Amino acid sequence: MSHKSEPWYIHAILYAIIAVLVFVLIKVAYLDPKAILEQEQFYKKESRLRMSNLRSAERLWHEKYNRYTDSIDSLMAFLKNDPSVKEAIEGVDSITGRPTNPFLNLSDGNLVWDSITHSPKSGKPYLLQVDTSVSVDTVIDRRGRIINIDTIRIIGQRYYIECPDGYGTIGDLRSDALQNTASWE
Repeated sequence: MSHKSEPWYIHAILYAIIAVLVFVLIKVAYLDPKAILEQEQFYKKESRLRMSNLRSAERLWHEKYNRYTDSIDSLMAFLKNDPSVKEAIEGVDSITGRPTNPFLNLSDGNLVWDSITHSPKSGKPYLLQVDTSVSVDTVIDRRGRIINIDTIRIIGQRYYIECPDGYGTIGDLRSDALQNTASWE
């Protein structure tokens, strides 16, 4: 039996194919998932910062109007134009000497009002809702006849903010205890 050796270039080609496959395996199994996880962590952090700023804006709105709003457009107009917002941002606590700015800078170090209304991942606006409660009061005379029915509608005593990408919520429409509570805190 004669044993004929294979040419050297076949082994070189096979080693090159193995090296390429090892590189592809490392890229698919380690590098790509790591990049996806880092991007997902960025989206989660950025979305939560934006929602926290919306919470601070809702608090300032409540201080001024004694109710919350469900209109992001009116909230943005309030942030851009109202002097009380500027005072809160530039103010200093007289006792501690700390700034009274309730807003957090975003991941890039800046705070742009128009950027806090949408989720960074999908670009969809945050869901912003307020509660509406209706109380009916009936006035009855001594003979049992209905004299008047008063209906009182109260809007905006609680609010709810939800991320469209599922990174959390702030507030609750049914519970006063969860009024300003974030789901990640």
